[in-house]
Amino acid sequence: MISTWVSVIVMLVVFVDGARSGNDIQPCARVQTSSSVVLLGSPVTATCVIRNDCSLVIRQAVHIELRLGDRLIPSRHVANESYMVSEAFISSFNHTRALLTCCIQATKSQVVAGVEIRAGYPPEAPQNLSCQTNLTTPNTLTCSWDAGQQETHLLTKYTLHTEIWDSNENHTYELPPGVHCFTILRSDFVLFSEMKIYVKAENDLGEATSAPITLEPISAAKFDPPKILKIQAVPKRSGCLRLSWSLSKHQVWMHYYRLNLEVRLKTVDKSQWSERPILVSRVRQSRPVDHCRLLHGTKYFAQIRVRYQQSPWSEWSSSQSGVTLETAPTGRLDSWMKLSRDHMLKQLNIHLFWKPSKQFRANSQNVSYIVSVQKLPGEKGKVCSTRGNYCTFKVPGRAKKVYLSAVNAAGKSSPTEVRIYQPKARGGLLDVTAVPCDDISLMVQWRSVVTSDLTGYVVEWRPLLKTGLSHILFENVDKNQSSLIITGSFEPYKPYGICVYPRFKDGIGLPQTVNAYLRQKAPSMVPKLQIKKTWKSYIELTWDEIPLDQTNGIIQNYKIFYWVEKGPVNIVTADPEERKVILEDLNTVSLYEAFMMVSTSGGSLNGSTIHFENEPSDAVEIVLIVTASGFGLSLLIIVIILTCFSKHKRLKGHFCPVVPDPANSSIKRWTSESTQDTYPAWDNEEPNPIYLSHLSFLDLPLKLNKAEDDLWINSAEDTSDLGESICGSPFIPGYCGSNSDSVPYATVIFSGPCSSPPPKDPHVYLRSESTQPLLEAEESFSPKCYQNMSTHGMLREHCFFGSCHDSVPEDEADPVIVWDDFPFLQALAMNDTQNN
Repeated sequence: MISTWVSVIVMLVVFVDGARSGNDIQPCARVQTSSSVVLLGSPVTATCVIRNDCSLVIRQAVHIELRLGDRLIPSRHVANESYMVSEAFISSFNHTRALLTCCIQATKSQVVAGVEIRAGYPPEAPQNLSCQTNLTTPNTLTCSWDAGQQETHLLTKYTLHTEIWDSNENHTYELPPGVHCFTILRSDFVLFSEMKIYVKAENDLGEATSAPITLEPISAAKFDPPKILKIQAVPKRSGCLRLSWSLSKHQVWMHYYRLNLEVRLKTVDKSQWSERPILVSRVRQSRPVDHCRLLHGTKYFAQIRVRYQQSPWSEWSSSQSGVTLETAPTGRLDSWMKLSRDHMLKQLNIHLFWKPSKQFRANSQNVSYIVSVQKLPGEKGKVCSTRGNYCTFKVPGRAKKVYLSAVNAAGKSSPTEVRIYQPKARGGLLDVTAVPCDDISLMVQWRSVVTSDLTGYVVEWRPLLKTGLSHILFENVDKNQSSLIITGSFEPYKPYGICVYPRFKDGIGLPQTVNAYLRQKAPSMVPKLQIKKTWKSYIELTWDEIPLDQTNGIIQNYKIFYWVEKGPVNIVTADPEERKVILEDLNTVSLYEAFMMVSTSGGSLNGSTIHFENEPSDAVEIVLIVTASGFGLSLLIIVIILTCFSKHKRLKGHFCPVVPDPANSSIKRWTSESTQDTYPAWDNEEPNPIYLSHLSFLDLPLKLNKAEDDLWINSAEDTSDLGESICGSPFIPGYCGSNSDSVPYATVIFSGPCSSPPPKDPHVYLRSESTQPLLEAEESFSPKCYQNMSTHGMLREHCFFGSCHDSVPEDEADPVIVWDDFPFLQALAMNDTQNN
């Protein structure tokens, strides 16, 4: 833009000056070059011619200069009577566009003439000319080409030329600059007539023509995607499908012409189409296409595309599906058996897994599997029937093999023999590792112990976050292998359990197990730190296990970061299996902060911060506690020894009371002075109490009615509960109740309350059923009817033990009672005398 304005200014100055020099308008100066458009990099010769009568040079000493842009070009000056000439030579013009000016140097520099020089390259011949016919409405023919790799730097014009041979019609189409394609209308071509087409490129340095192409527009047509009308199995031909198809509605008029057809197929379980489509040549759309050599009883998806002769292929049609005819399954199944023995029922619990081998063909969409203990088909030996890939059943403990068969509507496969191998308590593997191989597979490697009876390995894997036997997959591996790439629907950040079993001639060995992840990242959570125990300058921290679904990888370590305020940060690494750590050398009475970081190979995550303070543990305080405890224990031992060996009866009796033996004692002995020494009185003013085996008292009416009499008589066999204290002992004021372990010596039955005045009727004494020998003279333990201590006879209704008439003769006088034989009764008699 700037150079253009400079040229305009120069020409105006020269034109005005030329007008002054004469009647005819002639320029005062002019610049001449060999060419205004030159080949880039070629030499250029320039000449500046100034008239001598130019007012700019009259009566002035001037100097002529030639400039290319801002650069001064060396020049040679020549003068004659009419002109002043300056010539310059440019060896290589390297500008695509530049302004060459002529200047005179007098009192000041002044431009008197100039010219623009452009440089570039001649056009290359257009390449890759192609044309395509559009058969939709309206029909058109579009041609395109490449302009070439080299930039011309000059304005290049393209023209498209067509020549129709049958009609001798020629057409030329001029294109705007920079456009390299053109669409020819239907009126300028004939579908089934050949035509010649070429492109010409032209600029200031020359022209070039593309290689011509000759084509029939219909053979350059790209059809619309065809349509599959129906896919069905060919009757009585297994493994064949028949496709009925048609062109789109815009091209259905082509049904009389023969087209080329390609078919591509894939089964339901495949994600990729067949690598090589099936070509069907010169077929009419009214005729179905049969394709055979397919799998029996298999569902296929199909797509087709068409073209006319060598025209471009159409796009693929939409998919349609069809199923070939079924036949009986063929081939064998790969199997893997896990078993355990039920010793109580003498049976084997078996989990049998299977999968199709490379040779197996289900030949049907609906296949079920039968496990039988008999090779011949039948319902008698069948132990399992399922549509899945595993089965659980029981067989007798002596069974050696089972048979696995696949069944569909067309028949049954030959049975696959599965031998029952007992598990062996022997290992054949040393190490198992599993690492990611790519985004969809894992590499499992192992090292084995070489043994002569090793026949192979079984690699088993399953997702640990899913339950159920249906998720278990396996692969049988040859004994010479030590690695296996397993593929499947592995998910990142999910754990998978992988087991490798050695297989021997006589059984299956112990497995080696490893957990693996396809990809790992930081755990989703960090367990909370818990303080379990503190002592001295130590503290034990524990934490719970991270749930398996939140680990996102294999836990490598736990790191505990702890610090005191304004102190350094300490780090302790814990074993992933322990889940506990002990922090040592802590300062007492100091507040600590701590948090835990959990790491996997894919990242780390920090937990929340906790605060804790270690309790002080003063050594002096501990010594004082230990000393005081030892002193107290020593004092207790001394007191016990002095008490046991002391001669002071009162002190000894206070800690070790003497328990009297009722079988060798009497009231007189108990009330002696020695007894008073044995049982010291807490108050010297009170009389010394006399301790007896407790007596119990029962108040009865003067006359028992018949119901009550029968009740007592029926209960005479068990009178041990009569020892319950109803009123206190007469010798121990305020005493009430009894030890539940004591045995009553006798039961005294009163006709009125014990606190009432003495009754006229004598008391009744009931002897206890206790088998303890209270008296030495006693021979029989059977209850007897004892008499009162008065001279009155016993009433019959007061006899509760034995028959009265057998023991108390009515006519005989009262026998002489020996009181020494009845010390308790003697005490009662003495108490009665005192009350009187």
